[in-house]
Amino acid sequence: MNVFRDLDTLPKFQNAVVTIGSYDGVHSGHQEILRRVNRRAQQINGESVLVTFHPHPRLVVNPDDDSLRLITLLEEKIALLRQYELDNLVVVPFTKAFSQQTPDEYIRNFLVDKIHPQKIVIGYDHRFGNKRAGNIEYLKKFEKELGYKVEEIEKQEVDDIVVSSTKIRNNIEAGNIRTATALLNHPFSLSGKVVRGKQRGSQIGFPTANVSVASRHKIIPANGVYAAKIHYQGKVYQSMLNIGRSLNNENRTVEVNIFDFNQDIYDQELTIEFVQRTRNTMRFSGLEALKKQLAEDKKTALKVFNKA
Repeated sequence: MNVFRDLDTLPKFQNAVVTIGSYDGVHSGHQEILRRVNRRAQQINGESVLVTFHPHPRLVVNPDDDSLRLITLLEEKIALLRQYELDNLVVVPFTKAFSQQTPDEYIRNFLVDKIHPQKIVIGYDHRFGNKRAGNIEYLKKFEKELGYKVEEIEKQEVDDIVVSSTKIRNNIEAGNIRTATALLNHPFSLSGKVVRGKQRGSQIGFPTANVSVASRHKIIPANGVYAAKIHYQGKVYQSMLNIGRSLNNENRTVEVNIFDFNQDIYDQELTIEFVQRTRNTMRFSGLEALKKQLAEDKKTALKVFNKA
């Protein structure tokens, strides 16, 4: 898959079959659309093209809205898309000026002049241009003049995708990792850098890596203890992790105890692949009670991995 991030250096795609969207999560519904786009491209001896935007348009149009939570950050999305035989990914640098294009400017100056679509595969409710004034009927109006064809994704299909995205976020936030994984059709993961904590885990034989999540817009699962796989420098390790609030009740923390691992990984990047939530957060009367529970948590996590 070719990845393009500069609109001024795009090649002229051959018989491009184009779809457009955020594709957050690259979930099972998105995967079906990608299969359709790939089939259409093969039928006309062309190239499949996904157009997405970075940063997310909501962050540019409504910069004061801090409610956005993403299933996948950009690099995570790119890594997932590589699995689905897509020929080209165009990451549009989304700016205020880009958002203020009229629907005509969006179609002529962006879609046609930059992407050169032969076919556009798009949802019935797709909106574009300043104040989202453009729609699929507007796109169809220019088919003959500008030399492309629009293929509409039916309402039911789009509604299924919207529901899936909402369900995925809701399940992740509730800690229902297995359900989220089934809807995504791949594991949910997050990445971040290992930062120094208070090293209490080391005092009781369960050293933890405190992971600082890469973006405040990345969705984080519910507080609790999880079985998870850790991807570090090309290797995969089993682990248990805790998500919760620190004693001063400020930001939520992600603390990982990696099994059979004793490397110094401060300032290193880890990727956490969530497998299953194993319990809620608890309060303990002292370090001995905590130590006893952590030993049980490790047994539970190992059982999860053995079942998997």
